Amino acid sequence: MDLIKAITLSLGEVGEPVVTAYRLGLIVHRLYVQKEYQGEKISRLQKDFATSSEFNTRLAELRAAGVLRPLRGCSAVVYGLLGRQDDDAEEIACSIDPFCYLSHLSAMAHHGLTERIPSALFVSSPDPKSWKQFASERMEKDLKQDYEAYRQNGLPLLTRLKMEKIGRRDVHRFASSHLGAYKKVQGKTLRVSSIGRTFLDMLRNPELCGGMRHVMEVFEEHGAAYLQLILNEISLHGAKIDKVRAGYILEERMNLKDATLDSWVEFAQRGGSRKLDASAEYVPKWSERWCLSLNL
Repeated sequence: MDLIKAITLSLGEVGEPVVTAYRLGLIVHRLYVQKEYQGEKISRLQKDFATSSEFNTRLAELRAAGVLRPLRGCSAVVYGLLGRQDDDAEEIACSIDPFCYLSHLSAMAHHGLTERIPSALFVSSPDPKSWKQFASERMEKDLKQDYEAYRQNGLPLLTRLKMEKIGRRDVHRFASSHLGAYKKVQGKTLRVSSIGRTFLDMLRNPELCGGMRHVMEVFEEHGAAYLQLILNEISLHGAKIDKVRAGYILEERMNLKDATLDSWVEFAQRGGSRKLDASAEYVPKWSERWCLSLNL
């Protein structure tokens, strides 16, 4: 078996809808090291490790053969696979950035919390410094004892690729902590913020979730059904102001009762200028219990 055939067959096993240079680099590296594909020897392969020059040659051959093609309408340098559908922007985003997940209005739509279909794609990802650390750990896990040899031979590294557009959809990527943040969707290359985190994101960035009025509508329609998930997430990862805003909505707007809400009242700040909607102007109408300007 020749090397290009082995790479092509290996690409057929990739679960993602698109392939990054790093993903291809892993495939090329492993074939050079193992010198076989599923027990069949690869002919004329003598070197222990591929070099950057050899990687680029193999990439050019795959493109010439139509096995790989640059993905049109994508700001990241990624490749579509022969015979593979590549019109799912959500899964493509999660393939380009292995540490991102759908969030805000995109997550709301996925969970059925809103009937609005966002024209843009909203994803959250670690800040650049944390992303680099996650990437280093992922490469060490992928390559094990070959990590240094892979780097020294100049093969593509796992890097944070530019991702501003996929097809016709603009992509908005936000920095976010990963603690308790997302769930993997079974059978897909897709990660989505958990129900609890999605409600927390609504409070933090209502402008990314259809506006505060829509956030209130979603809370009032679905909040009771997901009350425990909301309380758990905000208790663990919410700031004091998140607890105050959630407490007001759940208790005074929705008439829900829970001991957790009673414990959150201590975070109400008397004499302050806290607002229900952080992006809107302060108005002299407030909740006495939650010390919050009701500026909706």
